[in-house]
Amino acid sequence: MKVVEALEQDKNTDQSVPQEENQSSYLKIKKFKFVMLLFFLVFATAGITTFALAFGDEKAVNVGVTERSEFTKLYEAYDKLNDNYYKDLDKDQLVNGAINGMLDSIGDPYSDYMNQEEAKKFEESISSSFEGIGAEIQEKDGTISIVSPIKGSPAEKAGLQPNDKILKVDGKSIQGMSVTDAVLLIRGEKGTKVTLSIQRPGQEKPMDVTITRDEIPIETVYAEMKEDGVAEIQITSFSENTYKELVNALNEMQDQGMKKLVLDLRQNPGGLLDQAIQISNLFVPEGEVLFQVEDHDGKVKKYVAEGGQKVEVPTAVLVDEGSASASEILSSAVSESNDIPLVGTKTFGKGTVQTAENFKDGSNMKFTTAKWLTPEGNWIHEKGINPDYEVKMPDYAQLPYINPDKELKESDMSDTVKAAEQMLQALGMNPGNVDGYYDKDTKMAVQQFQEKNQLEATGVLKGETTVKMMEQLREKLKENDPQFKKAVEVLK
Repeated sequence: MKVVEALEQDKNTDQSVPQEENQSSYLKIKKFKFVMLLFFLVFATAGITTFALAFGDEKAVNVGVTERSEFTKLYEAYDKLNDNYYKDLDKDQLVNGAINGMLDSIGDPYSDYMNQEEAKKFEESISSSFEGIGAEIQEKDGTISIVSPIKGSPAEKAGLQPNDKILKVDGKSIQGMSVTDAVLLIRGEKGTKVTLSIQRPGQEKPMDVTITRDEIPIETVYAEMKEDGVAEIQITSFSENTYKELVNALNEMQDQGMKKLVLDLRQNPGGLLDQAIQISNLFVPEGEVLFQVEDHDGKVKKYVAEGGQKVEVPTAVLVDEGSASASEILSSAVSESNDIPLVGTKTFGKGTVQTAENFKDGSNMKFTTAKWLTPEGNWIHEKGINPDYEVKMPDYAQLPYINPDKELKESDMSDTVKAAEQMLQALGMNPGNVDGYYDKDTKMAVQQFQEKNQLEATGVLKGETTVKMMEQLREKLKENDPQFKKAVEVLK
């Protein structure tokens, strides 16, 4: 106020020049004192704050931060452990454990936390030219299970199937383990082996499956022209180039005279949402709903088909229990918005959308942010999609993998012997009673198979004989695929 008053007085007083100079000196001195006072106050405040942070109670760090009462109990637990535990604790480990605990308490198999080290290893394993066994897995109720093996992968060749539970990896139990930790154990360099202890639904005892890791196929679309102008196109997953691959395959089949299309989404575990949207757009008329997303506030957003290239030929879609996530978005879109028939068995049932958040230290948290609904507003989570035409695969399609390194011979008795007898029977050989006992009839059936395939007729099942037997079983299944045949029938 004194400064302002002095300025006002100066304006209204008619004084001589010397008097004006004296007044100006007075104002300069007053201004200087004022600035110095402000500087001293700021300096003193900073010093007190620094002293409090350096030597005061740790809670001083909360100065200027709004207290969150819901974390009081968490802070208390942290302090008690940190101050009183009988040995030193890793503070980062405590914090990571707290985050892990929050995500685990949700009970959502698709929400997961990776600390800095886990995230780094996971990224390295992904970028190392896609080497591993090639299977999508999930965790539910403390158990890791197969969602779907990837086409052409070691997992598929080993006979792994959707809903197979993985109990152990190389003899180490993974019960209660997160998906991230399980993946890090299962993945590995090309050429190395991993043994999984598998519990298959409907089988009493677990079985050990040894798989040689390999480079996972990066192609996701496979096209083949069948009889009578029927094109079969399989999509094995939804990666960043799947839409382009599919468009190229459709154009190739069109050039070969495609009149009908069977789109195979069996054993497809899903993938990138944007690819599913682009592909759905090929099969759904412009303006029709593709799917809907409902956020945590209950707000629903509809995604509708746009114009552009469309598939005009009659189409049927194959699905099974390994068709999940993005596969189910595509299946429901074509079914409910364009009446394209679904053939096969009920799908997996994953109706949620996840978001990944990266922390500054390199750790990562993935969690569910919304649920997606079919065009008609159905939520298929943990229910799956029922096909229009239910067709099951033959029993021999469910048979387990037999390790070629393991020798099976006369007088042996096991579940593996029983699986071998079932394979021989499916291939037209007569192993006698299918009871898991390697008797003379089983030996004769193996000898018959070996002679038919120009192999040494030892009657012992091992090595090349085992590999050949499983290869022929896969070929037989492909040639006599009842789900594909039903789809062709529906299109007629």
